[in-house]
Amino acid sequence: MADPDNSRTDPQPAAPDDQAPDTGGKLSVALAGNPNSGKTTIFNAITGARQHVGNYPGVTVEKKEGSARYHGQSLHVIDLPGTYSLTAYSIEEVIARNVLIDDSPDVVIDILDSSNLERNLYLATQLLELGVPLVLAFNMSDVAKTRGFDINIDYLSRLLGVPIVQTVGHKGRGIRELLRKAVHVGADPDSAVDAQRYPDYGHEIEPHVQELAGLVVEAGCGQRHARWFAVKMLENDEQSAKRLHTICGDQADAILARATELREHIESIFGDSAEIVLADRRYGFISGACTESVEMTVDRRHTISDRIDMVMTNRWLGLPIFAVLMYAMFSLTFALGNPLVDSIGDGQDWLAGTVSSAWPPLMFPLLKSLVVDGLIKGVGGVLVFVPVIVLLFLAIAFLEDTGYMARAAFIMDRLMHKLGLHGKSFIPMLIGFGCSVPAIMATRTLETRRDRLTTMMVVPLMSCGARMPIYAIILPAFFSKSMRAPMLWLIYTIGILLAIILAKVLRVTLLRGKRTPFVMELPPYRMPTLRGLLTHVWERTWMYLRKAGTIILAATIVVWAMSTFPRTERGHFSKDYDELAAQVQRTRVAAPIDDARAAELDAQMAAIDNEQQAERLSNTVMGRLGHLLTPVMEPLGFDWKIATGFVSALPAKEVFVAQMGVIYALGETSEDDTESLQAQLHANYTPLVGFCIMLYALISAPCIATLAVTKRESGSWRWALLQFFGLTALAYVVTLGVYQVGRLFVG
Repeated sequence: MADPDNSRTDPQPAAPDDQAPDTGGKLSVALAGNPNSGKTTIFNAITGARQHVGNYPGVTVEKKEGSARYHGQSLHVIDLPGTYSLTAYSIEEVIARNVLIDDSPDVVIDILDSSNLERNLYLATQLLELGVPLVLAFNMSDVAKTRGFDINIDYLSRLLGVPIVQTVGHKGRGIRELLRKAVHVGADPDSAVDAQRYPDYGHEIEPHVQELAGLVVEAGCGQRHARWFAVKMLENDEQSAKRLHTICGDQADAILARATELREHIESIFGDSAEIVLADRRYGFISGACTESVEMTVDRRHTISDRIDMVMTNRWLGLPIFAVLMYAMFSLTFALGNPLVDSIGDGQDWLAGTVSSAWPPLMFPLLKSLVVDGLIKGVGGVLVFVPVIVLLFLAIAFLEDTGYMARAAFIMDRLMHKLGLHGKSFIPMLIGFGCSVPAIMATRTLETRRDRLTTMMVVPLMSCGARMPIYAIILPAFFSKSMRAPMLWLIYTIGILLAIILAKVLRVTLLRGKRTPFVMELPPYRMPTLRGLLTHVWERTWMYLRKAGTIILAATIVVWAMSTFPRTERGHFSKDYDELAAQVQRTRVAAPIDDARAAELDAQMAAIDNEQQAERLSNTVMGRLGHLLTPVMEPLGFDWKIATGFVSALPAKEVFVAQMGVIYALGETSEDDTESLQAQLHANYTPLVGFCIMLYALISAPCIATLAVTKRESGSWRWALLQFFGLTALAYVVTLGVYQVGRLFVG
């Protein structure tokens, strides 16, 4: 979308004609363009009678060259064969590529038919990837206007980072301006290339392109066209492979082998050839640029994607549709996931009971406690929520692969503009719903360090998969089935809103600066492949399971130890709990009792057990730490147990569930005791406290892995520590406000 404040500002102010720079010699200018774009007319208008025609060596394709002068500057003009792309399917495309790569003209002028802009811009995207100094001539601008196209030339120029001149070739309009722009670009081609913005292929493909480009540079095969070679290798372009062998020698084989691996990975994910996938992304780049800078004054025929986008990205319907889709995603996640969670939970209880029963009496009781209470009930308490996480990842992967997530970023673009960011910043935030680590790495696609840092700082406010076990244990404990999806939707929405507010605060304080324009890529809608979806889900789930087997396992053992030692021996309790339990038991067997009396005695026995357990825990290292934090956490509705849960969750958010499982497992020796952690939470806390637990988990300091990647991507511990302490402070303030206000209504 165009920025109303900057949309009419030329990013490269033109110098007067009499100030045109002198390059000090003859400037070579290559004219490229689609057939029937008016390229030959422009060539004739520039060179007049000073031209000659021959053939390219070895072929019958016509070679047109001419000369011109502009304010004393000599120009050598080459009219390249008309091509729709640089894919090298035809001899014309091969010739155009060879001239651009081998002869390295000082400037390339791409002539486009303005009335058929999206098709003509495809060649321009390839020229951008090739890394040539480029000027775009939007020819037939009168025809485009007649057909109802209103092109914001200045803003589109800023989006692409390329000078654009409107021309009417057969009337000679815009020719002098075109030459002036070409001379200016030719005077400093390196700066012109640096300013250009080529298509970004998304978080699935772009890292492969950058990896291959890096290999080309490391092999000493040239930096200027490194990205071009990387893309062409992924497309399995034979001509580029031969050229790479010529310039890289023996090192080309290793690069091409790696390209084959990456290409096969792309094709396995998308279920289509890499060439088609990359072409789709280029058209998405073009579609996004045109959507933001071209308006229609009359009706025109739309593609299927255009028709869908008329509804999905509608100014008034876009946000409600996005909210409904998110709500549906959460409803589906719980509807399908809860039965699976219950089944795995039953299996966990069975395993804990079986191990406890089979364990020899009096043999290594501490080891038994570690295995049963720490590992099975701790780590197992995290793993039971894998079905919910898998379903969430599946839903996100489906929305990403269909192309809707790009639309979600586009929908948020208007709001993001007001924050000093671009809608493209919302893409890492969406990735953050899966995991904050790849989301922060995805900020590399943003143009400026200021935008990257702003996005990086707020990404942890997106509810990642690590928080899902906390939500999944809290929601069933305190809320009815009909309320679980709305409450989860509310938590996710709060995260998004807080991220938006925090981004605005950062952009007006620590990270002030002018917003840089971006092209919002809108790839065509496509049906995801089953293999692609399963691959995405498996990669993200495996990351979660690997964390459960390493960080969470280690943290759970530490938590168990801190919650076990020092042990309170019999006779050192404040009360004789054994005698109190014996009294209840004697009452039970002294005389026949009815069911109501039996239930009352059971409740008394449970109260005695809970009181003894609480006293035992309060004397451990974790208990003492929790009591130390209680005065600070009590205003939030948290007791020492919840406080210790959040302390233990610093390595990974999921450990909160493991810690609560460890706390409520200690002291339970009866194999018939099937009371779940959710029931324990429900018995000890209110729904308001449950909501505050989710809220604090959402906002507070991210996991250690997130802090580490923030430090690496920002290049400074200062930003990582600001993220850690800033989000923790924000979590405290917001949760404090919600709890204290909530108490006024619920008592």
